[in-house]
Amino acid sequence: MSSMPKIGLPLLQLLHLADSAVPIGGMAHSFGLETLTTEGILSAEGLESFLRDYLEEGGTLEAVFCRVASRLVGQSHNSLDSNRGLGINDRLSALKLSRECRTASATLGENFLLLVLRLGDFPVLREALEAARQTRIGIHHSPAFGLTARVLAWDEDDTVQAFLHHSTAGLVSACQRLLPLGQTAAARILWNLKPAITETTRRSRSGAFEDATCFTPLLDWGAFAHSGLSTRLFMS
Repeated sequence: MSSMPKIGLPLLQLLHLADSAVPIGGMAHSFGLETLTTEGILSAEGLESFLRDYLEEGGTLEAVFCRVASRLVGQSHNSLDSNRGLGINDRLSALKLSRECRTASATLGENFLLLVLRLGDFPVLREALEAARQTRIGIHHSPAFGLTARVLAWDEDDTVQAFLHHSTAGLVSACQRLLPLGQTAAARILWNLKPAITETTRRSRSGAFEDATCFTPLLDWGAFAHSGLSTRLFMS
């Protein structure tokens, strides 16, 4: 009898929570892309190349912090290194230069954990959320996703790939509302970016959060200037 692939609940849960339609408020944020499209800097034709560059810089940063956060949970899945977790979160905040992007990331992180906590009883995640609420920052989205990964026994590489796919899909979706970008073209862009997502995941394996850096001046400027736009569809 030929062997059959193992059917597992963790994979289904990962697919569920990495869906771009998961209700955490992601549709409200463009992370600076609205400014770039309004100013004519970003076009539908250049979007795929732009997102490929984003994955190399910003995507790698988020992947490292997602991966490192998943290792904060003990082997028993019921203990958490809270102090180290807050240090990791502080470091990621320092690397997010614009207030709007910091706020957006922290809002999505808290909303994500609140959603998971409404789906089941996960004391470690509740502890992480309560600890983050005692700070001025809150918990960012990628570490929140990473913590959930370990609690729900998701594979580490699968987790990072899923998070990157989720966040990239969110940026493509934002551009569908900002640019002449149809559903088929959007699907093609996301399909073509999958090798870049895989490569970003691979790069993050050797990344240490203490050494993590990110250089995205155009996106940073877009986020800084967003509040000055005469009309806005997005919060960031």
